Amino acid sequence: MTYYLGIDGGGTKTYALLSDEHGNVLGKGRSGNGNHQTGALEAANSIREATFGALDEAGLRLEDIQHTYLGLAGADREADYAILHPIIREIGFINYTINCDTMIGLRAGTTRPYGVALICGTGTNSAGRNKQGEHYQCGGFDYMYGDFGGGGALNIEVFRSVIRAWDGREQPTLLTGLLLNLLGYEEVGDMFNDFLNHWKRVPVHAARLLFEAAAEGDAVALEILNRQGVELGKSAAAVIHKLGMEQDTFDVVLAGSLLTRGDRGWIRGPIEKAVQAAAPQATVVTLATEPVVGAVWSAMDQDGLTLSSEVYEYMRQFQDYESIQQTNKTGVIDLGN
Repeated sequence: MTYYLGIDGGGTKTYALLSDEHGNVLGKGRSGNGNHQTGALEAANSIREATFGALDEAGLRLEDIQHTYLGLAGADREADYAILHPIIREIGFINYTINCDTMIGLRAGTTRPYGVALICGTGTNSAGRNKQGEHYQCGGFDYMYGDFGGGGALNIEVFRSVIRAWDGREQPTLLTGLLLNLLGYEEVGDMFNDFLNHWKRVPVHAARLLFEAAAEGDAVALEILNRQGVELGKSAAAVIHKLGMEQDTFDVVLAGSLLTRGDRGWIRGPIEKAVQAAAPQATVVTLATEPVVGAVWSAMDQDGLTLSSEVYEYMRQFQDYESIQQTNKTGVIDLGN
């Protein structure tokens, strides 16, 4: 029997998933922050804890694993890998691959080992891999370095749009009432002064008000969401052109809460338009499988395994890590209620 381990290391949670070559899930583990950029020691401990949690559940040792694929937030540049490789080797990994977590999201959303992924959650990121195995990441570093949007920026767009409507620089918007209600103010002036006087910050979840306002036809919200889509479309096109994928057939996988929940095409529409122009044979799809599954599939890819349709269909049952109550050693997954 051959065993593969996938690790999804994010800014708040780290997941591990262990399977055999047939896609039978044998063990899982979880822990906290896996992003070394916000704490290398904490990330190392999280990766270790999640890994050995999965191994213990499967009754296996680390040396039993044929290949491990780690999709880690913050694995963006050579400077990051210079920190990460010693951490991973110290844990005891030998046969392993590290890549940014965007790439395991891509792999989880397609049956091909290549394609493009667009992430729009708290932040944004885009990356791709072509048929030759070449990888390219575009963005993921914040507004100063060329990015736009994600919940950690669109929340500010909501706030400033309300301020601009209040002081006369913007047309009236439904975002005003929605934001005042969310933050507990009666008047915009009260909110304006309280935030200035106490150096308050806009909560990230304020970005979701854009979807509520857009559903009612609010022009300001629609403009912001459209810009988000246009910017992500530009990122997708940049990846496609950089990797020479214009004539290929592949999937562009959309991941992150702002793309997978709430959007009715306001963001997706401009993305599809840009992708169609850059690569007419590409298809835009929404991620519906846990990224950690993509890490397992990537481990199989790295070992030269050709995944069967049965493996894809079976492991797609693993759609919500948080809802899983238990995984037995025959590979049966209990998704709970």
